[in-house]
Formats: sequence, C-alpha cells, structure tokens
Amino acid sequence: MDILISVVLPLSLAFIMFSLGLGLTFADFGRVLQKPLSFGVGAVNQILIIPVMALIVIMLFGITKELAVGFMILSFCPGGVTSNILTRLAKGDVALSVTLTAVISLSSILVLPFFLALAVAHFMGADAEPVNVTDIAIKMFLISTLPVLLGLTFRRLLKGAADRAEAILSKIATVLFVVIVIAAVATNWDTFIENLTTLAPALVTLNVALLAVGCLTARAAGLSANEMKTIAIETGIQNSTLGITVATLIAGAAAGFTAYSLPAAVYGITMYFVFLPLLAWFRKI
Repeated sequence: MDILISVVLPLSLAFIMFSLGLGLTFADFGRVLQKPLSFGVGAVNQILIIPVMALIVIMLFGITKELAVGFMILSFCPGGVTSNILTRLAKGDVALSVTLTAVISLSSILVLPFFLALAVAHFMGADAEPVNVTDIAIKMFLISTLPVLLGLTFRRLLKGAADRAEAILSKIATVLFVVIVIAAVATNWDTFIENLTTLAPALVTLNVALLAVGCLTARAAGLSANEMKTIAIETGIQNSTLGITVATLIAGAAAGFTAYSLPAAVYGITMYFVFLPLLAWFRKI
C-alpha cells in the first residue's frame, strides 16, 4: 500500500495530466482574450462559486471533520481532461472547455494550497495538522503542472506523434483513474459504508447544484447555448483523481488512503450517473 500511495498514485496523476497537456496547444491560452466573458464566467464559477456551493452542501448534510475537508478538496480541483471529453460528447464549445482547463489547471497550484490550509484549519479544529502550503504547491507543480507543460511541449515539437499517442494515452489514463477510485474506496470501506447514506446524496446534490449554477450563470451572462453547455460541464465536473492525490498529500503517504480521499473517490463514480441523463438533453440543444 505504501508503494501505491507514494509512487503509483502520483505517477498515475502525472501520467493523466501529461495526457491532458498532450491535447492542448499554447494557442489555447490565447483564447482567454478572444472570449473574455465566457472565460470569466467559467473561471469565477470554478475558483469561487464551486467552493461556496460545497460549503453549503456540507452544512446542509451535517458533514464534519475529514469528510468535510474531502468535500472542499474536491471543490478545489478543476475538471481536467474529463470535462473536455464530456463537452465534446455534449456538442458544446470544446475550444472554451480546453481553454478553461488549461488556464485553471495551471493556476490551481497557486490557489489550491491556500484554500486547502483554510479548510483543514476550519473543519478539523484542534485536531488539525499543520498544512505546509509551500510543500503542497511544489508537489502539485511536480505531479500536475509540470506534466501538463511537458505534454504541451511534446505536442509543439512532435505534433504527429502526439496525435497518434493521444487516444492510447487517454485510454490508459481512464484505466488508471478507475484503479485509483477502487483503491481509495476499498481502503476506507468501513468508513464508506458507514457514511454512504449521507455521502452519496450529498455528492449528487452538489453535482446537480453545480450543473444548474453553470447553466444559470451562463444564461445570465447572455452566452450562447454551446457556451452554456460548456460552462455547466466545467462547473459541474471536478477532477476526482487530483482530489484523491491532494488528500494523500495532506494525510501523508504513511497514512494511506484516508477519509480525506473518500468524497473525491465516490464522486468519481456518482458524477457519471448524474451527468449521463443530462448529456442526452445537451446533445439536443
């Protein structure tokens, strides 16, 4: 288990983030200036509104301690490659989705560690372990930001090879994601069963609320139907693999998969049950 936590998990996330970077180009960052309103709505939703909604759900369902911190960790993790795939399936604005993914994923190393420290201090109270913000930021850079940048550079230098490898790497990334979710749930099986009746409904509620907020904020801003679908997905879909990894960073490799990681692991399952019925409607718009 120690090897799984300290070696396999970070390498798996790094591989997944590399596959994300492989699907990006440096031009994706420039689209921020081309669509400032739609990007601004998506960015505000991801950085501010999602954590606020998570906090509301935590209070409504009476979630406390490690599970509450786990909810907040999940809310700090932008959608990643999953949101790009779902946007494509929903016939949304894929370019906008990719731009949001690129910018927010890279900027998260500056925001997430500070938000994480606040969440641990608030929900754990006297039991809170000190969170080394600098250490978390450095580790996130190495296993999240750096692989994205390497993927970007690989595509820039070897576009043909990147195109051929992207589909294969995406499939491998999906398998790694499934393995990580199963391991996190299995390791915390007793806690999972004990809290399932609260955890699953709370996560589904959060997911539905975020998708609705995404639609409403996009409509309020006067965005197009395709942009609205994209904003809804980028707001409603979180990166559960990153959430599990961040949870292990604050718990420490020696602690293994703790209750901190459960919300992200369970969300990695429930989000598809929530989104798939919505996907059929999105494809008709």
